[in-house]
Amino acid sequence: MQNETNKRVAYFYHPQIGRYHYGKEHPMKPKRIAMAHNLIVNYGLYRNLDVYMNRQASLKEMEKFHEPEYLQYLSQFTSVRSQIVNEYQHYNQQPNITHFTSHIYNEFDLLDYNIPHTHEPIETNNNYPQPNSFRVGDSTDNPSFPGLYDFCQLSAGGSIDAAHVLISQDAEIAINYSGGLHHAKKREASGFCYVNDIVIAILELLRVHQRVLYVDIDVHHGDGVEEAFLLTNRVMTCSFHQYGDDFFPGSGDIDSYGEGLGRYHALNIPLKIGMNDETFTEIFQKIITQVMDIYRPEAVVLQCGADSLCHDRLGGYNLSTKGHGACVEFMIKYNVPILVLGGGGYTIQNVARCWAYETGLCLNKKIDAPIPTSEIYYEYYGPDYKLHFPIKQNVENKNKKEELQRIVEKIYGYLKSIEPAPGICFHDLPQSFYPEMNVEEEINPDQRYEQTLNQFEGAHYEEGNEILVDPSNGFSIHRRE
Repeated sequence: MQNETNKRVAYFYHPQIGRYHYGKEHPMKPKRIAMAHNLIVNYGLYRNLDVYMNRQASLKEMEKFHEPEYLQYLSQFTSVRSQIVNEYQHYNQQPNITHFTSHIYNEFDLLDYNIPHTHEPIETNNNYPQPNSFRVGDSTDNPSFPGLYDFCQLSAGGSIDAAHVLISQDAEIAINYSGGLHHAKKREASGFCYVNDIVIAILELLRVHQRVLYVDIDVHHGDGVEEAFLLTNRVMTCSFHQYGDDFFPGSGDIDSYGEGLGRYHALNIPLKIGMNDETFTEIFQKIITQVMDIYRPEAVVLQCGADSLCHDRLGGYNLSTKGHGACVEFMIKYNVPILVLGGGGYTIQNVARCWAYETGLCLNKKIDAPIPTSEIYYEYYGPDYKLHFPIKQNVENKNKKEELQRIVEKIYGYLKSIEPAPGICFHDLPQSFYPEMNVEEEINPDQRYEQTLNQFEGAHYEEGNEILVDPSNGFSIHRRE
């Protein structure tokens, strides 16, 4: 295990993602993704990233996991913003296009200067029936809101294409902080999650990789992902989460470990409140070391929910950004293709701090400078305006060493019971991962349509960079310098 300094990192983002709105009182704030993005840009990290624009996942892609009736119901909740995205994608398919209509000019800047600090939901008709079986709009957890379906499409599209750049070896690390929605089930919403981009991305990885490891450091159990792969040994799920006292979702006991071929391939590490950096990184490294040595995954998906940070509105841990980031850094050292996703996180300024810091770790850079004064969300980071915030003092860590050691020993026992690196019938590599293409056609994977950025009037990018448009309708807006 070694840490390489020159990994190629792909980063997926869409300027519209931060404008969706679950509701004024709802703890889930997509704006945190825009805040993280702006820190990534203002700290100069984007210079070392391949930056891609999220596209909207197609219905066909999302149906690989979700039931059509459920997706059809979600599709009723669109917004006028989807017209902007659809129009953009239409133009993106035209290799000779030289300009956009004026209302699109400012939508795709590298920095989101025109995203307001507050956003009022777009008025739309919400007089649709609310079938309880889908659990959309039947509780405050999973509201129906304007643009819901568009939000899900962008989240899933980013994770799918992030998986594709790993498969095609265009990157060793791929990041999509708008993904990581681990609670969504096959035909129902759960825990602020509607479409499970993680499951769909893993299904893409499984088209090439024999074994995929899913690691979840969100404060909540990754129940939706575990449930999806409960019966297979081609995916191992490993969730480190707060458990007990009716904490959501209530699943994730250590004695829940998979079924059938998936027996002992669903690893749950239930933890208590007060978890600190030292204790968390110790148990994480002990268990992941054994998992990597025995299971030997060919790809890793890491869900970096930031509600496991100290001061989170919903979580009960006492982790710093450095403690949280130590898990990311540890996974990177294995030099296995890794898909890094977002997840929970409800104290939004700390979520942004965390994901910006972890983007730096993916680039082998440990940023520690104060928040740049050019940051448009600068006021959110007061009063000290530092990247790393102090943890709570005099907080009791309810996780006792003896209890944690018993958890480790039990997990070790599960791992000893599985077949090391199980042999799986390996299918031929698909000719194309891109949707809406005829896989029988001969495809040159290196084919690109190139246009210089200054061809797009009104786009404020540095001259000389290239836009690379591939057949997936993905859109690269910056190549690492």
